[in-house]
Amino acid sequence: MRSFIIPCGFTALGWYGLTLFCGAAMAEAADRRPTKVADSTKTPQRPTHPLDTPIRFARRSLDSIQNAEDYVAQFHKREVVGRSMIVHSMDIKIRQRPFSVYLRFRSPSAGREVLYVDGRNQGRLLAHGVGLQSVVGTLALRPESDRAMAETRYPVTQIGMANLAQSVITQWESERQFREVEVKYFPNAKLGKMDCRVVETRHPRPRREFKFHLTRLYVDKKTRFPVRVEQFGFPPRKTDSPPLIEQYTYSQIRGDVGLKDADFDPQNSNYGF
Repeated sequence: MRSFIIPCGFTALGWYGLTLFCGAAMAEAADRRPTKVADSTKTPQRPTHPLDTPIRFARRSLDSIQNAEDYVAQFHKREVVGRSMIVHSMDIKIRQRPFSVYLRFRSPSAGREVLYVDGRNQGRLLAHGVGLQSVVGTLALRPESDRAMAETRYPVTQIGMANLAQSVITQWESERQFREVEVKYFPNAKLGKMDCRVVETRHPRPRREFKFHLTRLYVDKKTRFPVRVEQFGFPPRKTDSPPLIEQYTYSQIRGDVGLKDADFDPQNSNYGF
């Protein structure tokens, strides 16, 4: 996976948590609440807040991916779980309705598979490991159980580009009551060979209301799909670089490929369940 090359200042088997520690100075700063801003909707065509345009940008991208019935892609994630950075690469199949997910891991644990279909298998995901883990066979796990979430920040029910865009929209909407935000645009970004537009938001000071210091949303120029989200924490010191907390990337995307029930059936002869 290639990293975003613009200078700085994205679900999976949910086997995804984070405990992020800040210094005393940051905790003190968090106690000083920022000034709230009145929410005006009288002239929605004109931005009244720095986050208005990023939110519209993200909503257009969300609309684009929701218009696709299904897609296949490669999914790459880097995220802090506990105190460790977990890195996974996998092939993914997504069907929007009913929401269905198939994952096959590339690395690590190449060959591990995860399957989830909304409304089936009593709401559980199906998963099997490789190597010694394969001895236990297929497991049926609640998506938010400790075992399913051991290597992931979010459950499998929140995977996919639509959920990725919606999570950023929800975040920005919750932050819209405050004006402590800087917004930058990168209209000609590159993500591998993909031409992208990128919007970046940054909160200059740590507040309890701000989960992340810096957020970047990457949108493919051709499809308008939300192909990557990056989230950075507040640096312990002003001279430090912000630590990466989450990065979710979709590449090699093919939309509306006509996925069938068999693509999400554990009895599929191409799968190892």
